[in-house]
Amino acid sequence: MTDLDEIDLEFTQLGETGLQTSELQFGTWRFGRETAEGNLEIGESRAHDLLDAYEAAGGRYIDTADIYGGGDSERWIGDWLSSRDRERYTIASKIFWQIRDGDPNSRGTNRKTVRNRIDALLERLGTDYVDVLYIHRWDDQTPTYELMKTLNGLVEDGKVHYLGTSTLRPNAWKVARANEIAREQGWEPFTVAQPRYNLVDREIEGDYLEMTREYGIGVCPWSPLGQGFLTGKYDREDGLTGESLAAESPHFADNYLTEAAFDTHDVLDAVADEVDATPAQVALAWQIHHEDVAAPIVGARTVEQLEENLAAATVDLSDEQVERLSEAHDGPYANL
Repeated sequence: MTDLDEIDLEFTQLGETGLQTSELQFGTWRFGRETAEGNLEIGESRAHDLLDAYEAAGGRYIDTADIYGGGDSERWIGDWLSSRDRERYTIASKIFWQIRDGDPNSRGTNRKTVRNRIDALLERLGTDYVDVLYIHRWDDQTPTYELMKTLNGLVEDGKVHYLGTSTLRPNAWKVARANEIAREQGWEPFTVAQPRYNLVDREIEGDYLEMTREYGIGVCPWSPLGQGFLTGKYDREDGLTGESLAAESPHFADNYLTEAAFDTHDVLDAVADEVDATPAQVALAWQIHHEDVAAPIVGARTVEQLEENLAAATVDLSDEQVERLSEAHDGPYANL
């Protein structure tokens, strides 16, 4: 396994923002998260160990959200940043989900919610601004004009540098409409996107990627390892017998525990053998080599897992291998 001191993550352009991002971004959604059994998945001490490891590998882009760990993710990142030069790190956070029971105005992207939540997350992070603010989901109850005017105000106030959208694959036209409104009014548009995308989940390879190209939006996929499927942790025979289904989400079972998905994994395994890397590293390297991807978001429970994921930056794939991986999954947009 590649040691962390052998990894030196490079910077790459984040769409057409002018901002440089680490070629692998670090996602912190497990920080402070409780499992269904009530166990803490990652506590503060290990969170800081993971941030240290990411930093040691040259990583400078940290992704979080105001609901991760009930705000603990942002607090722990803020504590970690307090002893460092804030300007050397790019911090992204997200807002949308309801945070107070019985209060419908603590959810969504209306002006009241957005202004309140940006101040709260900045306090937790201990910083005056976030580099990227994502809307975590689209809020159909808030007029798009109101949303973009409010977000533009945050940019003008210096609390946010760039605006992003997360998990909006079916709503490419809504992002396009929002950016057209911003263009007409001279406001800040969405310049970063965070959809689900990996070797099996290929649903954005239609109108969504066409939209991001048209508007110069940087694409930073989440779930690049398909909820662990692309790490090789699932066995074809066990996965297809149904024995693994009960513990996973319906999306996972329907999209990953299938013959087509395991056939894709066979190609992934073959390429991994050719380049002497793990399947996870090759799945991430495929995205690093992808012309439409700015940088995938990686997460990990342990430093060892993070080390394996970050070593994907050292994997060199040939054009033929990238093409073979791209054509491995016969999904809905495979022939586009």
